[in-house]
Amino acid sequence: MRQHLLQFESDKVRPVHLNTWEGIYFDHDPDYICQMATKAADIGVERFIIDDGWFKGRDHDRAALGDWELDTKKYPNGLTPVIEHVNQLGMEFGIWVEPEMVNPDSDLYRSHPEWVLADTRYPLATGRNQLVLDLQNTDCFDYLYSRLDALLSGHNIGYLKWDMNRELQQASHDESAAIHGQTLAVYRLLDKLREAHPDVEIESCSSGGGRMDYEILRRTHRFWSSDCNDALERQTIQKNMSIFFPPEVMGAHIGPHHSHTTRRQHHINLRGITALFGHMGVELDPVKEGEQEQAGFARYIRMHQRFRTLLHSGNSFHLDSSDHSRNAYGVFDKGQVLLAICQKTMPEYMLPEPILLFMLDESAHYRLELVDFPMQSISLMKRQPNWVQALMDGEVLEVSGSELKHLGLTLPIQDPETCLLLHFQKL
Repeated sequence: MRQHLLQFESDKVRPVHLNTWEGIYFDHDPDYICQMATKAADIGVERFIIDDGWFKGRDHDRAALGDWELDTKKYPNGLTPVIEHVNQLGMEFGIWVEPEMVNPDSDLYRSHPEWVLADTRYPLATGRNQLVLDLQNTDCFDYLYSRLDALLSGHNIGYLKWDMNRELQQASHDESAAIHGQTLAVYRLLDKLREAHPDVEIESCSSGGGRMDYEILRRTHRFWSSDCNDALERQTIQKNMSIFFPPEVMGAHIGPHHSHTTRRQHHINLRGITALFGHMGVELDPVKEGEQEQAGFARYIRMHQRFRTLLHSGNSFHLDSSDHSRNAYGVFDKGQVLLAICQKTMPEYMLPEPILLFMLDESAHYRLELVDFPMQSISLMKRQPNWVQALMDGEVLEVSGSELKHLGLTLPIQDPETCLLLHFQKL
């Protein structure tokens, strides 16, 4: 896949994102966004993306989709001052679009109601207050291309988050089924934009992970895995996604302590390690986060940057276990292994199964590093293995590959919703 499908060179660094969506939603103020960008740069972010809400009349999700004109009330001096501020901080600038969709309450729909996919036998049905534009209509196609081309040509934008937030119901073009033709038209639009703007990267998003496949990957550079950014949910989502796609195209963001989608609260350890094994980002308002949280974001971003080359070039794996309360997964190459053990709920057994590392060289020795392990609850029944305490005390441990491959590594009993991160370096 890396050789034949990915739209970037294998050694190109995948920059850490900050997306503004869960931080400000539709409440755009350029001065405040510049404050967010400054804080983002402080914690190590490398690409700053403004999400929905930047265009005229877009104060909520019920209007203006399809018009694609900058809201000069929100941005009286245009986007350029914000982009320049982001660039001066050393970050690339990106922006959100949803080209295939239109709100009935929009100038575009009022001018061209005939440009939507519709079955004339039935009333139009909206999804998320949206209708789908008919991209097989050449006038509609040309309009969308001209708006997107003007946006990219007029600004220093390096990245588009390309969203699609509803299903193709009533997909009829000239009284005929339209899904196949609509899909090909989307490909043509992407191809034409990429030909005109080859340096712009594109993320495929569809209410999160609704449009992830190998053909769209020929035209895009990243998937947004899910609009659910709850780290516990993401453990399952990303495990399943990683069966089909490598980590460098899997958008994985650290969210706020309080998940906006599930209302659960998670420690930075679970959020950070879950986001580590993908194309990492942050999805929140860093200005409103306390010093401790900001330090946590910075720590896990540095951790990701340290292992990024391995994560985005190595071989991903998941280790089976009879204990379904945990995920054991990681990445390896010829010289090292990065392994995460995520304890999702209470363990199903009193003693955890040892981890057998099948990928290790039996004739070699490995230096074991405890990269991250949060403080655990104390109990007589929770005595940690000797190697855990030894590493916490600063000892250097070297273990044979044969032992780790055939006997395995005894694991500590972990609290629910905590992650253990280990690094094995071949000597």
